Amino acid sequence: MADYNEKILDIHDLDITFNTTAGPVHAIRGVDIDLMKGETVAIVGESGSGKSVTMKAAMGILASNAAVNKGTIEFTYHHADGTQETVDILEKDKKWIRRHINGKRIAMVFQDPMTSLDPTMTIGKQLIEGMVWHFKTPKKEAWEKAIQLLKEVGITDAEKRMKNYPHQLSGGMRQRVVIAIALACNPDLLICDEPTTALDVTIQAKIIELIKRVQKERGISVIYITHDLGVVAKVADYVNVMYAGKIVEKGKINEIFYDPRHPYTWGLLSAMPDLNTEDERLYTIPGSPPNLLREKTGDAFAPRNQFALEIDDKLEPPMFKITETHEAATWLLDPRAPKVEMPEELKARIERMKKEAEGYEES
Repeated sequence: MADYNEKILDIHDLDITFNTTAGPVHAIRGVDIDLMKGETVAIVGESGSGKSVTMKAAMGILASNAAVNKGTIEFTYHHADGTQETVDILEKDKKWIRRHINGKRIAMVFQDPMTSLDPTMTIGKQLIEGMVWHFKTPKKEAWEKAIQLLKEVGITDAEKRMKNYPHQLSGGMRQRVVIAIALACNPDLLICDEPTTALDVTIQAKIIELIKRVQKERGISVIYITHDLGVVAKVADYVNVMYAGKIVEKGKINEIFYDPRHPYTWGLLSAMPDLNTEDERLYTIPGSPPNLLREKTGDAFAPRNQFALEIDDKLEPPMFKITETHEAATWLLDPRAPKVEMPEELKARIERMKKEAEGYEES
């Protein structure tokens, strides 16, 4: 069972700029995320909102043109003898991170398994690599463990698959192999970066169930990076909604889905496909994400926000507390702001989602 009392990751006030030929891109702007042991946190938002960059920073694998302006990424783990240690990953060099963090304590599952796997190496060789490198596991023992891992992630005929190359497997099997590699060193934290994007819908559901089962059995923490709120609804305890390098709303899963407060979250929920909607067309958020080369004064979402106030063009909104676990960065939550309700169609959709959820619980 998850122990939600022990914090394993604490990202505080993270601020990152990328130096490009076109100029500096301020990609991450004061991000705060925390994660408890055994918990699942989702980071959602459109492409380019900063989801993957934030988690790559946590793994110490940022591109060479990235500059961390400020912030801390504190990761807490236990040594083999049980002693606990907390380190700021931003203060460690790449060699230390590679030896003590990457793959060993924090593992990442990327969205395209074909680019994650080495086409010139057999599946077996790629599976045992981490165990041999991090723990000096004897090859025979690592090989046996690798076969067990393949079985654990639902790959039949595991012994035969160990000798296969990535191109000999289907997309779903490759993604299972990537998950097996990520689990090989028994990490404390699994980061899943759009783990189902390249797969068809039936395989997507199986991969999500697989990650949930492994998490429950091993008691590990999971961070999902996704733009798919359908995936989030199935897996997350907490949700962080990101826009233009900032977290604009965060809360428990039910707070984000049933009581969203930020107009961007309203837009994301409205854009989810829904068979029971009255609308003939699928809703899309107007406009496009901002160009981070040219920073905008005030709220970055204002140009796309039909509920924007005058102050949105002048001042960036702070995080307003809604409950102990729920907060959002929108001036609409300021006591002086005019009362704005979420769109009626979204209200109706949320009611349908609640009824659907109650139906699942009863069945």
